[in-house]
Amino acid sequence: MTDTADRQELTATGAGPPMATISVGVIAVASSAVLVFSTSRYDYFGDELYFLAAGRRPSFGYADQGPVLPMLARLMDTIAPGNFFVLRLPVVALTVLGIVLCAVIARELGGGPAARVLAAVGYATSPFLLLQGKMLTTNAVDTVLWVVITWLVARWVRTRRDRLLLCAALVTAVDMQVKWLIPFFWIGVAASSLIFGPRELVRRPLLWLGGVIVIVATAPSLIWQARNDWPQLSMGQVISGEQGILGGRALFVPLALLLAGYLGAALLIYGVWALMRSSSLRPYRFLGASVLILVAVFLVIGGRIYYVAGMYGVVLAAGAVGLVELADRLNPTPRRLATGAGVVLAAVTTGYVLWSTPWRDAAHVRPPVDDAEAAVNIGVYGEFGWPELTSAVLQAYESLTRAERADAVIVTDTYWQASALDQFDRDRLPRIYSPSRGFGYFGMPPDNASAVIAVGVNDDFLHWDFDHIEPVAKVDSRIGYPGNSQNVIVWKCTALRYPWSQVWPTWMHL
Repeated sequence: MTDTADRQELTATGAGPPMATISVGVIAVASSAVLVFSTSRYDYFGDELYFLAAGRRPSFGYADQGPVLPMLARLMDTIAPGNFFVLRLPVVALTVLGIVLCAVIARELGGGPAARVLAAVGYATSPFLLLQGKMLTTNAVDTVLWVVITWLVARWVRTRRDRLLLCAALVTAVDMQVKWLIPFFWIGVAASSLIFGPRELVRRPLLWLGGVIVIVATAPSLIWQARNDWPQLSMGQVISGEQGILGGRALFVPLALLLAGYLGAALLIYGVWALMRSSSLRPYRFLGASVLILVAVFLVIGGRIYYVAGMYGVVLAAGAVGLVELADRLNPTPRRLATGAGVVLAAVTTGYVLWSTPWRDAAHVRPPVDDAEAAVNIGVYGEFGWPELTSAVLQAYESLTRAERADAVIVTDTYWQASALDQFDRDRLPRIYSPSRGFGYFGMPPDNASAVIAVGVNDDFLHWDFDHIEPVAKVDSRIGYPGNSQNVIVWKCTALRYPWSQVWPTWMHL
């Protein structure tokens, strides 16, 4: 049965065509194998260490994220303490779910078996969409939750079952405890559906009931943010500045496309065109407009290039449906050429993903040449250097006199450093603090600290606030993320000139 015939059956019966179960299942299993192998390599990623530290300090809110990932990290670490492989398994499962749902969305859009398989391949061969699932991060969870929500919305368009909108709102309530990006999606959907239809979407009572649930569920986090001067909003300026390393706004769209890989980029471009221009996808045109709105918004506010990745699932599905339709309309020879080109592109993309998989032995991973390379490959470099860091800090602490150790504290420059020490050496070290990002809100050192081991803190701050400082150790791992475990000086500081209640606010930074 062709895609066109499938769509006619879809319209006539109101039921979707059967899934290409075996093919999509093979893709899901292969992707699972790649992810399981990837998650077993190297060590904890810096943000994973932070989630573990945050999970040991439960709260309704944090400076830079919601409570879901800290609680998930704590749960997995309780099940298998100190096991980063087990910590990552929920994200592996979510990523594979994203691949399957991309094929399901193609089905909702009327795609036949070829379109569904192409959609799944497009998602599975995206270096970003697949390999972000090798570690527990907010964007890995957030992206898949967007895919779930767009699937529910697309299914509502086809079936008009309003409980799907309520389910989408419930998933949104969960996603708001991960990141605060999903409101941009709903703003875009509301605006575009009023322009392109279906206008009744924004009038459905269950959708508004779901909105109330989202607000109620998010209220504790909002209260926490209000009591702490809204640090999560201030993170926007920090993120905008960080994007300058990757070319800023000028390269936002090209890099956002490259995240999807070669095949994915082609599917994304054609998917937006198909959603906006194809008559068969006319009921879903508002989703294509929503993508354009989101790109424009994130360009203006200086968001990260992967902020729009949650929409990739539905756009890849639309691109797959549109391209298979186009191939069906071609004569036999051009169709065979197009099919062959698609197979070659998929094979090249698959090879690139496998090459990008972190399979190399750590001894063969070369250090980053500069900060830009480190930023691009943060998922690799951010997993190294923790043994060197903990060893140097422990050495510095043991160099203190017995009297100094009695009331000593550790203060690190970055939240990754503090989180690593909190994970690996908290039983052998004194209390650990950092003014960096969310860790700065976990508390400040007591005024009676007789000595401070300062890890990587700018010595200008130290000279200003302490009467005596001296270097006692150095962290310089061969590979690692710059500023965390490379060329980091560990200082011994004594005789604080001012109380920490005055010093700490001047040190805190996002």
